[in-house]
Amino acid sequence: MSWTREQKNVTIAAYLGWMLDAFDFFLMVFVFKDIAAEFHVGIPDVSIAVVLTLAMRPLGALIFGRLADRFGRKPTLMANILLYSVLELASGFAPSLLSLLVLRALFGIAMGGEWGVGSALTMETIPPKSRGFVSGLLQAGYPSGYLLASVIYGLFYEYIGWRGLFMVGVLPALLVVYVRSHMQESPAWEAMAKGPRPGLMKTLYANWKLSVYAIVLMTAFNFFSHGTQDIYPTFLQVQHHLNPHTVSLIAIVLNIGAIIGGVICGSISEKIGRRKAIFFAALAALPVLPLWAYSSGPLALAAGAFLMQIAVQGAWGVIPVHLNEISPDEIRATFPGLVYQLGNLLASVNLYMQTKIAVANGGDYSLALALVAGITAVVIASLILFSRERRGVDMTQLAKQAVSA
Repeated sequence: MSWTREQKNVTIAAYLGWMLDAFDFFLMVFVFKDIAAEFHVGIPDVSIAVVLTLAMRPLGALIFGRLADRFGRKPTLMANILLYSVLELASGFAPSLLSLLVLRALFGIAMGGEWGVGSALTMETIPPKSRGFVSGLLQAGYPSGYLLASVIYGLFYEYIGWRGLFMVGVLPALLVVYVRSHMQESPAWEAMAKGPRPGLMKTLYANWKLSVYAIVLMTAFNFFSHGTQDIYPTFLQVQHHLNPHTVSLIAIVLNIGAIIGGVICGSISEKIGRRKAIFFAALAALPVLPLWAYSSGPLALAAGAFLMQIAVQGAWGVIPVHLNEISPDEIRATFPGLVYQLGNLLASVNLYMQTKIAVANGGDYSLALALVAGITAVVIASLILFSRERRGVDMTQLAKQAVSA
């Protein structure tokens, strides 16, 4: 099925929006040690910044999701991108750890809104048979942002320091110009806007079993991703004593694996279904654990990281389309993002927990990494079997039916 120019523009904008959002987020994980040294605190104290960012993302999903359901996906997405870019810039000027923590909490609100709004806009616009591939592509924006952060860190860190890295993070604001000039509104939202819609709480109450299930599922997914990514640069720096250039190269390799996994598994889900694709991708992480967490030497570590992220982001690559397909039609900009970010909230203790486990075991980050990755892989494979399969539903037609009902 051929794509219109509008469908291509929406996909590009949503991918770039999530990629640059993740870029701004992941710059932080490369500089824990430097921030701790400047403010004379321990790494676990600095890691609270990530905890706050993740914890505030549900609030952002709720705020921006409701704005998108009421006023449209396009203007909300523009406001979202502009806000997280400005807050990233401000983080580079933080005079104290407390002010940095406040700014990262506010950044979490902005970051929490982008994913739900962007994915709803895209899934409501593109051809149904392309959703699996595009889902993987959109989720690949997350490791693409990590990859970009890895490159920027490797090339510029020694010249501009941790504050300069945050200042570079204002550049995503330029994406607003592209969104404004190249995108139109979602046809499904325009259909829904023509009639009355039930409120958020009423819709969630009517679908409370689905809501609870989706939150639990996304909690496991967020432990899976953050448990294999956020502490990994620190693991390489502290436990293996690798220099910034080598850490950057390994991070680039693992994110190439993540992009490959997301796109391939998203595409496969169009053939075998969303549930099966997630099930097999999650379990693929288990045989990789020893190489990933317990090997030594840059080459072996890079190989393990590459394979692990194929599995982790392979499972994640199906999530944008799966959550949008099982979402109640009336709140599609709110529901996927809200359950995703509530899962993030429940999993926001992960980084702090992993650093504490490592410190309590004599600096053994391998144990902290392996425990979280292994447990969550099994949990996800078990939970996804209870999900609904709604591959290929017509979202615009469902929106029209909801209005006329």
